[in-house]
Amino acid sequence: MKVYLGIDLAGVEHRESGYCILDENDNVLTGIIYKDCEIVELARKTTPEVIAIDAPLALPKGKTIDSKKCIRECDRKLTEMGIKFFPINFAGMRYLTLRGIRVRKMLEKEGFTVVETYPGAFYDILKIPRAKRDFYTSRKTLIEKFNLKNVPENLSVHELDAIACALAAKMYDKGTALKIGDPTEILMILPDPRHF
Repeated sequence: MKVYLGIDLAGVEHRESGYCILDENDNVLTGIIYKDCEIVELARKTTPEVIAIDAPLALPKGKTIDSKKCIRECDRKLTEMGIKFFPINFAGMRYLTLRGIRVRKMLEKEGFTVVETYPGAFYDILKIPRAKRDFYTSRKTLIEKFNLKNVPENLSVHELDAIACALAAKMYDKGTALKIGDPTEILMILPDPRHF
């Protein structure tokens, strides 16, 4: 049976990263991990079809993290869609971006398919309140909309965002995802509203 792995990545290893393992029957298993090596080990144990990470996983073409206009094509598309986000070289996002790139490379070296997603945009596209704004409505709507099973009652916001990531991974695999950006930089994987 195929499984999908979603990671709500923290900017640094001593803070909580949420994860979600989603199977083809929409059973959910969530938890909290910290270190890069734990993420790789989780992927090895579960062998997901696709891993979707909530973090910038690439820089713009020809730019560094210190470039003044560090904007990717997928970020431009989010702006056009009216979706709010933090630029990848803004304050704490710098750490998250560098860690996201590092984790992506580690997982790809192991042979995994890794994609970038953004739960804030995921919720906005599906007209679901963002988890950090209205956790209970967001949780209830995700469960009902996607017929999720075994979602824990004591879910953290990081785990809920990881569920959105895992759903994005499944959409990517099933061909129901919206792919925005420049593929030579990176594509951001989001729900395609035509399918939902």
